[in-house]
Amino acid sequence: MTNENSETIHHRICPFCEACCGLEITVAQGCVKRIRGHAADVFSHGFLCPKGVALKDLHEDPDRLRKPLIKRNGRFEEATWDEAFAEIERRLPPIIAKHGVDSVALTLGNPIVHKLALLLYAPRLGRALGSKNVFSASTLDQMPKHLSCGLMFGDFLSIPVPDIERTDFLLMLGANPMVSNGSLWTVPNFRDKAKALRARGGRLVVVDPRRTETADVADEHIFIRPGGDVFLLLGMVHTLFAEKLVHLGRLAKHVAGVEVLESAVACFAAEKVSGRCGVPAETIRTLARTLSAAKHAVVYGRVGTCTQEYGTLCSWLVDVLNILTGHFDEPGGAMFPKAAALQSNTLGNPGTGKGIVTGRRKSRVSGAPEVLGEFPMSCLAEEIQTPGEGQVKALITVASNPALSSPNGERLSTAMDQLEFMVSMDIYVNETSRHADVILPGTSPLEDSHYDVAFSQLSYRNHARYSHPVFPRAADRPEEWQMLLRLIGIIQGKGATADINQIDDELLMDDLRRTAGPFADMIFKAGSQRRGVERLLDLGLRTGPYGDQFGMKPDRLNLDKVEAAEGGIDLGALEPRVPEVLRTPSGKIELAPAMLIADLKRSAADLGRPMPELVIVGRRQLHGNNSWMHNLPVLAKGAARCIALVNPTDAARLGLEDGGRARIAHDGRSIEAEVEITDEMMPGVISLPHGWGHDQSGAQLEVAAANPGANMNALMDENRRDPLSGNAVLSGVEVEMRPVAARVLAGQAR
Repeated sequence: MTNENSETIHHRICPFCEACCGLEITVAQGCVKRIRGHAADVFSHGFLCPKGVALKDLHEDPDRLRKPLIKRNGRFEEATWDEAFAEIERRLPPIIAKHGVDSVALTLGNPIVHKLALLLYAPRLGRALGSKNVFSASTLDQMPKHLSCGLMFGDFLSIPVPDIERTDFLLMLGANPMVSNGSLWTVPNFRDKAKALRARGGRLVVVDPRRTETADVADEHIFIRPGGDVFLLLGMVHTLFAEKLVHLGRLAKHVAGVEVLESAVACFAAEKVSGRCGVPAETIRTLARTLSAAKHAVVYGRVGTCTQEYGTLCSWLVDVLNILTGHFDEPGGAMFPKAAALQSNTLGNPGTGKGIVTGRRKSRVSGAPEVLGEFPMSCLAEEIQTPGEGQVKALITVASNPALSSPNGERLSTAMDQLEFMVSMDIYVNETSRHADVILPGTSPLEDSHYDVAFSQLSYRNHARYSHPVFPRAADRPEEWQMLLRLIGIIQGKGATADINQIDDELLMDDLRRTAGPFADMIFKAGSQRRGVERLLDLGLRTGPYGDQFGMKPDRLNLDKVEAAEGGIDLGALEPRVPEVLRTPSGKIELAPAMLIADLKRSAADLGRPMPELVIVGRRQLHGNNSWMHNLPVLAKGAARCIALVNPTDAARLGLEDGGRARIAHDGRSIEAEVEITDEMMPGVISLPHGWGHDQSGAQLEVAAANPGANMNALMDENRRDPLSGNAVLSGVEVEMRPVAARVLAGQAR
């Protein structure tokens, strides 16, 4: 027993980005005293970026909600949990009864993947609701990769990642892991891993319209026109075929569609695509030759390749290049992690499956196809505003801020004010939740247990780590999975006071009957000592690829063992998984899915399109990867960060001054931002960081509002999407830019 003045040490997985670094948190007198990297963490080995220490600010943030809010007469008032759920029960079921389940939409945000309860139970809320109107942040930055991988490998979540510790050549497009520490690739301390790559004689080449922080540590940086990645990649694929550099190696018998692909890329010679992507033809050919000749090599593309009109084609071609050059499913190449728990490609019969299906339904207004069970986030406003059968009348948002993060947020904000009812599960009154009628505050990460279900499926090395809560929750505060179960009880007609443990049992049994068949009762009983997320996680670990199989393999994993391992359990380097990882009906890697081959006609027709004079791209920042980090003092201090980067040539042509302000406009909408003139930008391209624009009335984010910045997404067209994945086009959009007076009048709209 320790006295209240003593220090205690706690270990925690950082929730701020995909790096998932292990933290060592010192607590004294009920408060966080300091946060360091956990040296004994088997995955991050003590690495800590500047965001990790901000966990103290998040936990202590006075703007973070601790009690539910109900809007009465246009103003939020604190309420008890029972009052909040009673208000939801009073108002939501009548809407469903009158207009049907599709009249209720559900949005899911980025923080869900950092919260175990939300990740495991928000999908259950969606299934209980039964509405086709489900939207998530995936269609803002990553759905193209899910779709291309689903088509090629048979599972939306089978995403290969670079085996960086064993590669000799890493070609990177539209990614900046020096800032993100990976995206759809969990790789803490990228800087040292890149240094080690170069120290062993390897090379890092970065292709980006900006000389990013990652490009600064690379051997070579190549400028590319935003939106031109697909043409560069096609030129490289064409070169491989034309120069007979294709070598599939051991995968030859596991790959289908090589001949179809070769025919489909015949019109994309390097000379033909060079002008469209802005990369010299000889550079394109050299990249293809280098990739083919390297002993261990990998191509990696991320947000910049997804947030464009050819996002799915880009995501596909990245893996096509890895496969054609023999660098797929091989050490040092692109490899599939094998997570310890709840990874769909470790379940069922290995090597074959049903594959994926898209377009099972269309959105009511635009007719956008469903992908991975959801519609594009950019369709939400029109679904609320357009009258008729199936019109969205109510909205549930879970850790989601689409009013800021999706295109033309002004329209979406206006639409939210038309809703009959809105519930937000969020830790802040932010740009989206300010429209809600009821806000259910989530818990602080330091009050939760945690296991990285999502990011262990994307990690550069296999591992299993668990975080215990650092602080107890308030006595009256439910856990997040319990909040979601209460919402499910209301939707099911059982009421706000239904027995959530019974609901939880029923949901689990439904899942087990579907997935475990005759073993459902046995597995259910085996998990009877736990409840909620810990029960689901324990069952996932025990039935996973390293699991103890309920005692049949006693030396292997269960939750007790993972909990007891203070720094986690190292499960080894990535290993080849083809063919067992595949879930395609053919049992092969589908190199030429019909949907993607057909879409090449669109890019072929676009080869001669005139290039706009000036386009805009976004960027991430180390101190604020997402909008919800902008209210934390330790990350917000210092100089303003929402700055437009402009090439000197463009600045001179447009009359812009370094440190001055400029108006950036597109399609009748405009924002203003401070200008920084820098040769790190490609001529004809400006860059503005993601997630700013905290100047909207009604939001309660004091620190963020002090330096609100400008929201680049406010310029974007919500109707412009990659037609295959539905991902919003947020990069390479044509804009106009001109200088304005330095002083901005108080209250002036941006």
